[in-house]
Amino acid sequence: MQLQRIGEVGAERPVAVVDGVARDLSSLTADIDGQFLAGGGIARVRDAFESLPVADIAGRRIGAPIARPQAVWCIGMNYAAHAAESGSAPPSIPILFFKTPNTVVGPNDDILVPRNSHKTDWEVELAIVIGSRTQYLDRVEDAWQHIAGYTVSNDVSERAFQLEESGGQWSKGKCCATFNPLGPSLVPADELDPSSLRLRSRVNGEIRQDSNTADLIFDVPTIIHHLSQYAVLEPGDVINTGTPEGVALSGRFPYLQPGDVVEVEIDGIGLGRQQVRQG
Repeated sequence: MQLQRIGEVGAERPVAVVDGVARDLSSLTADIDGQFLAGGGIARVRDAFESLPVADIAGRRIGAPIARPQAVWCIGMNYAAHAAESGSAPPSIPILFFKTPNTVVGPNDDILVPRNSHKTDWEVELAIVIGSRTQYLDRVEDAWQHIAGYTVSNDVSERAFQLEESGGQWSKGKCCATFNPLGPSLVPADELDPSSLRLRSRVNGEIRQDSNTADLIFDVPTIIHHLSQYAVLEPGDVINTGTPEGVALSGRFPYLQPGDVVEVEIDGIGLGRQQVRQG
């Protein structure tokens, strides 16, 4: 099952797609958000799916699959090869930074190159969506029960803002408008194994990143367990788990320019396609 939000910005409607058939969830919930996830929404959709009205979603805009996350948590340099291309040693504990929730846009919405930017970069990532409040987990394996599902993230970054004008932190280069295309789908946690998912990015049809979540330094439950020792994760929170090698920061590829097309894809979840425009 794939959960999606369909429609124009601010007017998205929740749907579920199973075997190519989309059904309208409006009778069950106004939106796919933290309250829906925490209230057993995914189970209710499964129970009611066959009785829900069919939704015509062909050609419609796809929004981010989770509405109004209260936080977007991001793990940095979580693939050894990406750490190396960034000029850093692999971290011994997870590196945390934040994106503001208003960076989240739909998977096919435009990426806006910020004013005064010359180093806008792409980063395909597996994103975790939290399903229940999470704090002080005793064991790593306890994390599994707090995951609602998974989606595709493009952790767009402006490298000069992030590294040269940062003052020692990264978020200046992470929080520009449109810098977190998300989706197309939220796949429930029990329908996907996050330990071995192929993830890829392309720019103008040319492969940039092609890796597997098996190469994560800190895997999905370890990330959640670690964060829970320092903060309270709320239902609907998004956690970007890090990007593999193959970004422009490596020096092997040019940074994004208006007119470029970025594609980010994870097997079992779907593909997002973003046109780059000047902001």
